[in-house]
Amino acid sequence: MDFHTYRDALAERIGRLPLPFEDAEYARRRSAVAAAMAARGLDGLLVTDAADICYLTGYNTFEVSVHTALFLTGGGGSDAGDGGDGGDGDGGGDGAGAEGSADNARANNSADKGEGRAILQVPSIETGPAVTTARVDDVFGYRWEEADGAVGQMQAIIRDLGLGGSSGPGAGVSGSGAGASPRIGTDNWGPALRSGFRDGLAAVMPGVTLVDASGLVDGAKIVKSEAEIAMLRQSARITEAGIAAAEALIAPGVGDQQLAASGSAAMLAAGGEFMSLQPIVTTGWRSSVIHCNHQRHEVAKDELVFLEFGAAYHRYTAPMMRSRVAGQPTDEMRRVAGVIRDIYEALIEHMRPGVTMDAAAAAADQALAPVADRAFFSGVYGYTVGIQFPPSWVEGSGFIARGIEREFVENMVFHLPLMLRIPGEWGIGMSNTVRVTADGGEAITNNDLALVGAAG
Repeated sequence: MDFHTYRDALAERIGRLPLPFEDAEYARRRSAVAAAMAARGLDGLLVTDAADICYLTGYNTFEVSVHTALFLTGGGGSDAGDGGDGGDGDGGGDGAGAEGSADNARANNSADKGEGRAILQVPSIETGPAVTTARVDDVFGYRWEEADGAVGQMQAIIRDLGLGGSSGPGAGVSGSGAGASPRIGTDNWGPALRSGFRDGLAAVMPGVTLVDASGLVDGAKIVKSEAEIAMLRQSARITEAGIAAAEALIAPGVGDQQLAASGSAAMLAAGGEFMSLQPIVTTGWRSSVIHCNHQRHEVAKDELVFLEFGAAYHRYTAPMMRSRVAGQPTDEMRRVAGVIRDIYEALIEHMRPGVTMDAAAAAADQALAPVADRAFFSGVYGYTVGIQFPPSWVEGSGFIARGIEREFVENMVFHLPLMLRIPGEWGIGMSNTVRVTADGGEAITNNDLALVGAAG
């Protein structure tokens, strides 16, 4: 059978699997994005980042290296589609158009809920996950081996939703006004928008204005719901299990691969999924090289060992860093570890609603000052985490750093990657994933922020 038949068979025999969140949670997210679209005067939005698509629809796959696009209309919706009970329309795969198009969609009537319409375009090899995991009105597949066919197919999808420009019906149905050129947002600064796709769409749709809408979905994602925080807490418990398993093996002569393998196995055994970023283990001077990882090195006596793990639970990750010494820490190591704890306390105190991220970073800078000339620090005291896919668990919707004037809001969640590196000697990293509350930062992970010998 071809991928169209495969998709239809899965829709009939399996249908959509239970999603990690209640329907109302996804409706809230979609409605928030629809409102942000209206505020920017957008008639449509192309969402191309895997994490954003999962956040809005539940779509989940480990193959995120291929072009995938979620097309959303504004909350007013359009008349395309005839309603029904699923999301598996007869999308064409050869780039000639969307055969059957949205007129044959079996939709979930999301437009009637103020969410607008949601059409998911995936490569042929991804029709299975799309049909079984995505809360959308329709799924269209294009041939994986001919990715440029996605342009023509998306053109037809947009046209059939009444947003094809002056030559199509219903131009400017929600944001730009009747008769005006429809405005469609794209995530120009996101990691997944292919320039060939955007440029191709612009070429075949001259009656449509493509607008940079970078960060629009981030505006909804940055504040976590209670249900999301519960997912992060589950991830934290699994992360802690991995850190503990690896730490228990630290001793002279143990290989860094063994430490990584032990931590990874513990996280998978505790319920973790495929990780957005693999376990990080570095030893000795290698820990002073940023973004270095395990590579068949043995731990030497009195060498520092750095661990950074993050388990995925329904794609949510709460990372944690821990450093230990295969022997006894030096006085200089203890001093640097003390500075890290001071930085952490300064950040926790400032992570409350109404305080700017710049102010928190300024306070952290003061705590860093005693070792600022000797130790390298990245300049980012915290970054948001939440739902994510490989190659990183960094959500990227917010950063605690100088010059970032955004204010903290309750239930923002940050990983505080506090690592100080003495070039060529060692690096010490200790961190927690932290939630913003009215009383300051609350740790979701449980880290002792101590630097001790491997024997305790």
